[in-house]
Amino acid sequence: MLLILVRTIIIYVLVLFVMRFMGKREIGQMQPFELVIAIMIADLAAAPMAEIGVPILYGVIPIFGLLFIHVIISVLNLKSIKIREIICGKPRILIYRGKIDEKALIQENFTINELQERLRVNNINNLGDVEFAILETSGQISVVLKPEKRALKPEDFNLNVSYEGIAYDLVIDGKIMNENLEKLGKDYNWLEREVGKFNIKPEEALIVVLNGDQTIFCQKKEE
Repeated sequence: MLLILVRTIIIYVLVLFVMRFMGKREIGQMQPFELVIAIMIADLAAAPMAEIGVPILYGVIPIFGLLFIHVIISVLNLKSIKIREIICGKPRILIYRGKIDEKALIQENFTINELQERLRVNNINNLGDVEFAILETSGQISVVLKPEKRALKPEDFNLNVSYEGIAYDLVIDGKIMNENLEKLGKDYNWLEREVGKFNIKPEEALIVVLNGDQTIFCQKKEE
């Protein structure tokens, strides 16, 4: 049992490393070759964990081999548009200027109901609101609404909006995020003063966030 546990830990760490190296895509955003490699890695990892008679290298070596293949294909994708089209395919316009392209639906094995479902996922319930719908190589659908159906923006009213940066976590569960403080050009004394306005110390906070508009959100940890 101990041997199985050790082998499981080794394979788990290896697969975690390989998948981390492959990037941060969600399953639904993977290219076909990435999804194939992920499935094969899962299959190769299962045998050495469950079967003590199977040498662990029988799983490790093929997994590294798949990682090598992934790196090669990724480089080729970056270097050649033609190879990228062969491996990943090309985006396909399913709705063009408000009209559904039936030929494109057939070629992509898409039904009208599937198209409607994907649009609803994008919070679009009316087909008549769509100017363009593009099936991306990852399987996701990008939607461009008709001009009169798009959300209004401040520039439509000639309004000037002040810039807002991103929010930075300063304290997470009582732990000071010193790296973020350095990025902001702040120090612990500044943090202590700001958090003190909430009548707590930084170490007592569940979370402290400096928002893009320079306001601070702070919540104390429960006792």
